[in-house]
Amino acid sequence: MPWREPVKFLLVDDLPENLRALEALLTREGLAIYKAGSGTEALELLLRHEFSLALLDVQMPEMDGFELAELMRGTERTRNVPIIFVTAAEADEGRRFRGYEAGAVDYVFKPVDPMIVRSKAKVFFEIGQQRQELARHRNELQNTAIQLSEALHRLQAHADNSPLGIVEFDPQLRLLSWSKGAERMFGWNAREMVGRYLGDLGWLPQGEIQALLSHLSETMTDREHKRGLDTVSLSRKDGAMVDCEWYGSVLRDSAGRPITLNVQILDITERRKAAETQRLLIGELNHRVKNTLATVQAIATQTLRHTLNPEQFSQTFSGRIQSLARAHAMLSATTWQGAKLEDLIRDQLRIGTIDEARLAMSGPVVELAPQIALRLALVLHELFTNANKYGALSAPSGRVKLSWSIEGDHLSISWVETGGPRVMAPGRRGFGTTLIEQSLKADGGSATATYRAQGIVWTLSVTIPRIDASDFQNSAPAEATGRPHCQDRVTTGIEGRTFLVVEDEALVALELISLLEDAEAKALGPAGTVEDALKFIERGGFDGAFLDGNLHGKPVGEVAAALTQRNIPFVFVSGYGRENLPPGFGTARIVGKPFTPRELLDAAEEMTVREDNVVQLRS
Repeated sequence: MPWREPVKFLLVDDLPENLRALEALLTREGLAIYKAGSGTEALELLLRHEFSLALLDVQMPEMDGFELAELMRGTERTRNVPIIFVTAAEADEGRRFRGYEAGAVDYVFKPVDPMIVRSKAKVFFEIGQQRQELARHRNELQNTAIQLSEALHRLQAHADNSPLGIVEFDPQLRLLSWSKGAERMFGWNAREMVGRYLGDLGWLPQGEIQALLSHLSETMTDREHKRGLDTVSLSRKDGAMVDCEWYGSVLRDSAGRPITLNVQILDITERRKAAETQRLLIGELNHRVKNTLATVQAIATQTLRHTLNPEQFSQTFSGRIQSLARAHAMLSATTWQGAKLEDLIRDQLRIGTIDEARLAMSGPVVELAPQIALRLALVLHELFTNANKYGALSAPSGRVKLSWSIEGDHLSISWVETGGPRVMAPGRRGFGTTLIEQSLKADGGSATATYRAQGIVWTLSVTIPRIDASDFQNSAPAEATGRPHCQDRVTTGIEGRTFLVVEDEALVALELISLLEDAEAKALGPAGTVEDALKFIERGGFDGAFLDGNLHGKPVGEVAAALTQRNIPFVFVSGYGRENLPPGFGTARIVGKPFTPRELLDAAEEMTVREDNVVQLRS
């Protein structure tokens, strides 16, 4: 494995003991930690090293963290270094705003939570490694380009040893020479090719012969032509196709008449494949990062809607984020091959969510694909949290029985609480209940709660597909009892309109629906698969659609085409760029993830205007 330079973090704090504590917390293989006791010392280090993350103490003598961050943002070399502030001060909005204005990407409050700090730092560590890997690939590509350029300059003296295929034609396009490079590239030797007319060589696909002959004839007669480049697909002797760059140069006599056409041919088949693979990988990376951000955004917004005060929000939001992080860590340990259901349950026991003596669990070994594992990990977090707060485990005599069974690809889970407070059906649905139901529904499953006096019973059902290594980001929740977070209503022009939500991320779908309903619009769905979306479209009854760029790994071109055929306006809501979305829909608007409420509602209003115009045209 090639040597890799360590990723570098900068820790800045005027107290040495704080620096030592952070260093001990973050130390890992492949990470180099630099420490500075003042802003001036930090600036000196920033001028000598490339850092992937800077953790700055806010309250320092002489130059505080905010001032240091502002200096970093004002310097080209350090402008893009991510900054996390570490502070023991109260998190008032004014200080928080100043920190983000100075360029911070996040805050960590003292005393620090080791899991939170490690999780945040891990993200930037991995980004730093990826940046190094991309730089390495870039250097490799640059070196390859240099080598090719040098080979072209030496072509005249080393034609037969060149990696290029070099061929030459007379003014009538009969082949005069065929190099060893061309023989290696295409399989024919010089005896088989020299002296024959270009159109009779069997070298060009039938559909391209006439166009290329016309082009080459024009090149020969064009006195201003010096050197041209064409991209041509050529055939090998064995019938395989080779993508080639065709460099043509015309040699003329003193009167300007063409003597020969010299063509240097470069095989770019692998380069094209590599470029396409790189484009797809970068698009997928962007999609997954933005999906994760959209999920965290949805967790924050939905948690805020259902909490009474900042303390409750902080506790609930932190629990959900940590649950998400633990689930990701568990899957990372298996290189995203999957996780066992029992391991997800025991994870709750390890963190002390429940006394193991009060839990009876039984069921066979069940291997879960990453997507299902993440959803169930977060559902289990909700169930255990709610049982502790309001259910059976809030009483000393309370017990939980958790059992599961599997038939074919169908997993059934039973959660039964007994011995707790008397249970009554709630007057309204909390976010945790909604999240449990929507999370499993996204995978074609279901979740049903039965409110018995002696304890709540949850019956969960989910289809478990064959395990693969596909990545998945989702989020999680817990039952909240606060008042819904109320936002000022803004007149948007979509009141009473109906929109279809096509989204396979349960929390992101829930956020979309909540924003539409807050604007007094109606939402259908969510449709989490291509098949479900097509069923909704067949039934109709909506004014526009919000369409995810990918549903469980499947492209959504078929859904976009069905909407277009019925003249139903839609927008893509996706972490992908347009180049990674289905082709043929270049005029469709894209709302990027993570999105703001204003972006979403503007897109909805634009769709209603387009729909009204279509109706008028029909009339």
